[in-house]
Amino acid sequence: MDKIRIYAVFHGEVQGVGFRYTARQAANALGLTGWVRNEYDGSVSAEIQGGRESIHEWLRMINSGRYIDISHVDMQEIDTVETERSFRVEF
Repeated sequence: MDKIRIYAVFHGEVQGVGFRYTARQAANALGLTGWVRNEYDGSVSAEIQGGRESIHEWLRMINSGRYIDISHVDMQEIDTVETERSFRVEF
């Protein structure tokens, strides 16, 4: 499996709705690594690493969250971090 890493910024109703918890649970279920954090402008940023199909499934799982309402996502592929072993919520 070829690993990729995506940097994403999520806009919409993404803070105070369980977004980071949902992102971590989905990443752990799919064996993905990376991080997620709230930003001061009300968006949520994340880096997610793993197989392309698993990352697409992670995005689908987050978007189906009960109170999460993503209006727009900015994404770009970035270099992988080979030493990373888990997914974390940053504060």
